[in-house]
Amino acid sequence: MRLITLSTPTTGRILVEDPAGSVSRGLLVGCHGYGQNATDMLEELRRIPGAGEWTLVSVQALNRFYTRNDQSVVANWMTREDREHAIADNIEYLTRVLQNLTEDTETGGNRRRIVFLGFSQGASMAARAAVRCTKPAAGLIMLGGDIPPDVREDSSLRWPQVLIGAGRDDKWYGARIDSDVQFLESRGVRHEVVRFAGGHEFTEEFRNAAGDWLRSVKTVDPDLA
Repeated sequence: MRLITLSTPTTGRILVEDPAGSVSRGLLVGCHGYGQNATDMLEELRRIPGAGEWTLVSVQALNRFYTRNDQSVVANWMTREDREHAIADNIEYLTRVLQNLTEDTETGGNRRRIVFLGFSQGASMAARAAVRCTKPAAGLIMLGGDIPPDVREDSSLRWPQVLIGAGRDDKWYGARIDSDVQFLESRGVRHEVVRFAGGHEFTEEFRNAAGDWLRSVKTVDPDLA
């Protein structure tokens, strides 16, 4: 038996919401969790205080499937099978999303700030995108998901400032957050941690913290460009 892998074009689904009557502070790019979709993530982005000042970009993962109960269309970023290929495909996908949304805003040296926000499985994807996409990120927010090994092992990567959120009752990620903090400290990455009352979820406490953090995000460090 031989294994053959082939690349083929896949159409992605991205929801974009511009600020109403104001100049955008930048792109807030959301990566949803397993079994969610772009609509779910857009709703969460909207609920962050101050998010209305940003262009909200909710990127739906390429691997779509139906839920068993109501047959809603949801998605996930990858499985363990051919993982390396899926990672590369997803980085290319997110890079093309950013190119599409920023190519008309970066004239005359006016660089648009980009912040990634990922939840659960999407947190790992957001971390990959923040350090591997060709458009440098100004910030990264990770909720309920960890920094993946393929990112940790590459010491050449440059990191933006990071906000980590974890519910005190999160049985999946709560016990792993210390490892991510130690990693960021070892790399000298500026970071903040929010441990909030709750589980594997968005809460008002986390949303308020994320809103405060977003207001502090400046344009990307020239050294990262």
